Amino acid sequence: MAVQKIRVLIVDDDPSMARFLTSYLMRLNFEVNSASSGEEAIRLFRVYDPGLVLLDMNMTGMDGLETLERLKQIKPEVSVIVVSGQNNPDLIFRASKAGAEDYIHKPFEPKDLETRVHRVVERQRVSNEASQIRDQVRRQGDFTMLFGTSPKMEEVKQTIEQVADTSATVLIRGESGTGKEVVARLVYSHSLRREKPFVKVNCAAIPHELLESELFGYEPGAFTGANRQKLGKFDLANQGTLFLDEISEMHPALQAKLLHVLQDGEFARLGGKRDIAVDVRVLAATNKPLERAVEDGHFREDLFYRLNVVTIHIPPLRERREEIPVFLDFFLHKYSEFYGKNPPPFSDFAVGRMMDYNWPGNIRELENLVKRYVIVGKESQIIRELSIHKPVISSMTGTSPLWNPKGGDGNASAPAPVVAMPVATTPGPTSEAEVPSLLEIGRRAAMQAEREAIERVLAQTRWNRRAAAKILKISYKALLNKLKIIEEQNQAAQSKQQPA
Repeated sequence: MAVQKIRVLIVDDDPSMARFLTSYLMRLNFEVNSASSGEEAIRLFRVYDPGLVLLDMNMTGMDGLETLERLKQIKPEVSVIVVSGQNNPDLIFRASKAGAEDYIHKPFEPKDLETRVHRVVERQRVSNEASQIRDQVRRQGDFTMLFGTSPKMEEVKQTIEQVADTSATVLIRGESGTGKEVVARLVYSHSLRREKPFVKVNCAAIPHELLESELFGYEPGAFTGANRQKLGKFDLANQGTLFLDEISEMHPALQAKLLHVLQDGEFARLGGKRDIAVDVRVLAATNKPLERAVEDGHFREDLFYRLNVVTIHIPPLRERREEIPVFLDFFLHKYSEFYGKNPPPFSDFAVGRMMDYNWPGNIRELENLVKRYVIVGKESQIIRELSIHKPVISSMTGTSPLWNPKGGDGNASAPAPVVAMPVATTPGPTSEAEVPSLLEIGRRAAMQAEREAIERVLAQTRWNRRAAAKILKISYKALLNKLKIIEEQNQAAQSKQQPA
């Protein structure tokens, strides 16, 4: 089946520019039509129905801004790239507010135009997929259908279907907030044990001194205060499923006993004199790299291989952004009913900001944001949160631990970081000098994204800079140079905040 070409409408009263754009975009495999005025563009737009418009802002008759507003009224979802010979920040801001996706200044390099066009087309593709997914979920009406609505999650769904009706141990891996417990419950609900108990244990939430008795139970007299028998989670999950969340936090001394149960299907209660046979399917989850824990001696290698029979990896939300609108709809409906409120749906602008946000807390963070919106009812506050929700790392003493002039490998004994939130500011240009160019905005965004990646990996490696450099795939020296730059930026920001 032939793939339908994307239609592009060029609106420019300069014939030579219109011819060049038409020829160039047709070579890029787009279907192209053109209009020489705003009025002609409106008439042609209704018939041609383009997916992308390249709009000159400086035309005689109906100007570009008015044309943009009229086109958006006819088809709000159409993507528009504004083209202008004037590098006017106020014009850029007004065009962006009216719905323009991007801005390019004449004269421009053809490759720059190609990059911007493909970027807008890709965002449009993701948005269309999200719309299709949203419709599918509305028809299904089941939260579990969200798992399998994007190509990456479709792979997860297929793995669940393949292993659900077996007795194989499953290791579920993914960042915090990605939905590991939901996947575990999906495996359970599609298994032959779905009529039997599903028992969850959070290994990080229970002190390791108590976790053994929690898992295996105890007999009377096992320790002071044990005056009766207590059944453990393995007892309660017999013939069913036991979900061990955050398995990486289990104490090494307890790992050997868990391994014995997985191998032999038997365990002994604390203070017990006999082994008890048990039939339990174990599902485990972790947000940490167990391979590294094995290398460091914190996790038993034989237990790792015993758990890692089947692995399900859940990608973070930033790698499946097309699902964001679906989750927004689901949680908005859920918490509107729960709190008895009726807030309006998120605007396209707010959804766009959420699509661009990196979601370090994944689905859990998105759910909490929607919950706050339902309670507070102010979209502007949510947008401001997304704009300023950039964690800045500082130490307990007020100096950044990112850079250590004495060098070192940043081992786990380094001071623990504290996340400090910057003070909220209300964005909005007030003069031409205060409005940054799109190039400057892109540069700042790239720097911020790089900084966030470095801070996240440093936190993940407990400030081991050599390990962080390896994960980031840069040299140790390059990482130190970047940390020094971040430190200088922190000091400059602090000096600006100091009273004169």
